[in-house]
Amino acid sequence: MIDAISRLVAGRRPDGTSVVEANGPIVPVTVGALPGVEFYQIWGRNDAPAIGDGGAEADFTPYFPGDHGTRFVILRWPPETGRGPEGDPDALSAEVEQVFPGLLTALAPDEKGHHATDTVDMSIVLEGELWLQLEDGSETRLTPGSCVVLRGNRHAWFNRSAAPAVMASVFVGAHDTLTGQAH
Repeated sequence: MIDAISRLVAGRRPDGTSVVEANGPIVPVTVGALPGVEFYQIWGRNDAPAIGDGGAEADFTPYFPGDHGTRFVILRWPPETGRGPEGDPDALSAEVEQVFPGLLTALAPDEKGHHATDTVDMSIVLEGELWLQLEDGSETRLTPGSCVVLRGNRHAWFNRSAAPAVMASVFVGAHDTLTGQAH
């Protein structure tokens, strides 16, 4: 079982030699609207990747990247309990917007939790079991080692097991070939 998530960020000095820019544990971020879900924000940039000194701090504003941006996250989902979030819906939404700017707008989930983002998402299940449901109702059970590539399609995630599930994902800001729009 994965107990702790840590991160190492390496870069290059002006003379070209390698340097560790950041190294240590990542504290999970949580919000009341998603009880028990832990977000580990590993790395994010809003520009095209660059070699060299990119600084040690990740950028997650907005939460999902625009065109050419990237995000690297690890998510830990608790088992489903059938209980939703508790509290004032407006306050819960405001907290999500403060902690994860743009997340709710980008997701715009339907009543079943299906959502789509303007990203290509590459994910691997590290621990536990998740179910991926697509908009057409099809479902796929994913276990450790299962890799998923989502290309802007509507989907929802469910942990129907009795144990937590952990998944690592990289989100890459994408160009929509259906509309011709950069996102």
